[in-house]
Amino acid sequence: MSVSTVAADQSVCAPLPVLGRDVSVPLVTGGEVTYAALDYAASAPALQRVWDDVAAYAPYYGSVHRGAGYLSQLSTDLFENARVTVAEFLDCREDDQVVFTRSTTDSLNLLAAALPAECQVFVFETEHHASLLPWQDARVTYLDAPRGPGEAVAILERALAGRDPRGPALVCVTGASNVTGELWPVRELAAAAHAHDARIVLDAAQLAPHRPVSVRDLDVDWVAFSGHKLYAPFGSGVLAGRSDWLREAEPYLAGGGASRKVARRADGGVDVEWHESAARHEAGSPNVIGAYSIAAACKALTEEGFERIVSRERHLIRTVREGLAEVPAVRVLSLFGDDAPRVGVISFVVEGWNSSHFAAALSAEYGIGVRDGLFCAHPLLRTLLGSDPQTQGECGAPEAAPGEKSLNAIRVSFGAGTPDEHVERFVRAVKELVRDGAQWRYRTEGGRCVPAV
Repeated sequence: MSVSTVAADQSVCAPLPVLGRDVSVPLVTGGEVTYAALDYAASAPALQRVWDDVAAYAPYYGSVHRGAGYLSQLSTDLFENARVTVAEFLDCREDDQVVFTRSTTDSLNLLAAALPAECQVFVFETEHHASLLPWQDARVTYLDAPRGPGEAVAILERALAGRDPRGPALVCVTGASNVTGELWPVRELAAAAHAHDARIVLDAAQLAPHRPVSVRDLDVDWVAFSGHKLYAPFGSGVLAGRSDWLREAEPYLAGGGASRKVARRADGGVDVEWHESAARHEAGSPNVIGAYSIAAACKALTEEGFERIVSRERHLIRTVREGLAEVPAVRVLSLFGDDAPRVGVISFVVEGWNSSHFAAALSAEYGIGVRDGLFCAHPLLRTLLGSDPQTQGECGAPEAAPGEKSLNAIRVSFGAGTPDEHVERFVRAVKELVRDGAQWRYRTEGGRCVPAV
């Protein structure tokens, strides 16, 4: 499908207006160029509509709950309505709770703190560290990286069949890989978990900005995601799902807002009655603007329509993958294979280049922002790269662990706000760098590859 065909196809949306779309950056070779933000998997730029909604509300915000003033009451209504909007966006069940947090990482750590005693946790080694690491206080079983969706289900089923049936169990799985972009068989994994009396939490950080997420349809027990990947500003996140474990756990933070009643005892101590609602885990003055911005992003994406967003993203994915396939030195990383459905996240290595050096050249010489390294998914990258020799390149090679080669990759990611020109410039830049080499000299500074001055 050509660019002109895409523009004429009404089922494919135009890029959504985002902040920073007109920002110019200097090039080391001279002049300036419009910045191509292709690091959506780390943080997507805020939608202009979301920013405008927040700016319109900002003069009216006040502390929520218990405030008698008009602005406090207005903010309380906005905060609680944001909870309703998020629940609708996720198609939550009637008795599910929506807890506002700081991020996906915060959400999963909250759930980890709420696990019942003797809970067993099952997590694939392919997870982002946000969903790989919070379970240290539980009995954790780390599952090997599967090489296909069916194998993922089979691995989980075998592990659950051998678990101790006397205690509760939880499965943690990503919806879309932050390294390969590949979609995971969440519905099938949820069915396997429930068949063995286990619950499942979905890390939707990379899924929710690209695909509709239905708690009911996927039949997951919890879902976690971050606002800053959903085209909202930094600092807000969501944990949504079943209320019982959250209601029975000690508050994630102790303080005002989480407590319903506090009284001194005759012996001088303090008795506390905690809320049973989401407020139980939202102690302190909440991030009202963060919650409101997430709700605004949910509304914007819903009204735009995921069918149109997905159609456009598939066009961008095809442009990048076909372009990279024309460069023999490039190897795209994948667990499930080239035909696996995926979101706009693609990682690759370039023969003869250290990835930090290549990413630095993309930025300094072309105004393109990508990511390099191990993407907070070290076990997965070691699985994908461990058998390949890694060329150190001129600079930027991260220090390897004892007995281990230096491993790193390049990740390009995009979404609803990405113009065609950005991915076309990226493909052209990859081809030129591989063919002609960098035009500038680079050096290592603080572990990063930077242009030499």
